[in-house]
Amino acid sequence: MIRRPIIPYNPKLKNLARDLRKNSTLSEVLLWNQLKSRQIRGYRFLRQKPIDDFIVDFFCPDLMLAIEIDGQSHDQRLSEDIARQKRIESLGIVFLRFLDIDVKSNMEGVMGRIQAFIEEFDGRNQAK
Repeated sequence: MIRRPIIPYNPKLKNLARDLRKNSTLSEVLLWNQLKSRQIRGYRFLRQKPIDDFIVDFFCPDLMLAIEIDGQSHDQRLSEDIARQKRIESLGIVFLRFLDIDVKSNMEGVMGRIQAFIEEFDGRNQAK
């Protein structure tokens, strides 16, 4: 069994995360349909997961992988997004970021990047 580190989160974000799950964007729904139910090599992904003082779009605890979809709202918050990502990465979490338009128009490419990350992760763990 893999022993995962405990990921801190702000409990005040639980209700907001629940609301975000209920009001997902089209891109989030499309990607969730690919990630849910352990469809990728049996890995479990969570939606709108509170981590520290933030909420990430998708998170896989076994991979320590956060996936973010950047839409137009992120254009004005680039410096905030970078600071947020660095803080979350300091917890040992790896980020994959995708543009909203790529999820909508190039799901094959998006899934290819996610699967490549997982293959690399699995390869590193098998070598240990």
